[in-house]
Amino acid sequence: MPASRSRNFSAPWRRTPGRLFGTGFVRLYQLTLSGFVGHGCRHYPTCSEYAYEAIARHGLWSGGWLSLFRVVRCGPGGTHGIDVVPDDLGSRASPWTPWRLWRFGRKPRGTD
Repeated sequence: MPASRSRNFSAPWRRTPGRLFGTGFVRLYQLTLSGFVGHGCRHYPTCSEYAYEAIARHGLWSGGWLSLFRVVRCGPGGTHGIDVVPDDLGSRASPWTPWRLWRFGRKPRGTD
């Protein structure tokens, strides 16, 4: 079987209604509005690819928060470089404390 040539997350993931809605929304954005926004993303993978993978791996709630924080980090004066979706969110990142997801993807101070 040939390898998938998708730019989005291609590993197996649970297809729950929330994840399907979230990844479908991101894919709709990629197919329609992404071309108008431009190709000036300062991170790899791009913010929409990151959002797709985060929602596919961690669900709509946690993945959505990770995606929102990534878009905020991508703004003016934000970070740049390689920023991958974490494999495990750990025990500190609970659904009741989404602000703790902000620490994922941030570089430690003094490492530039």
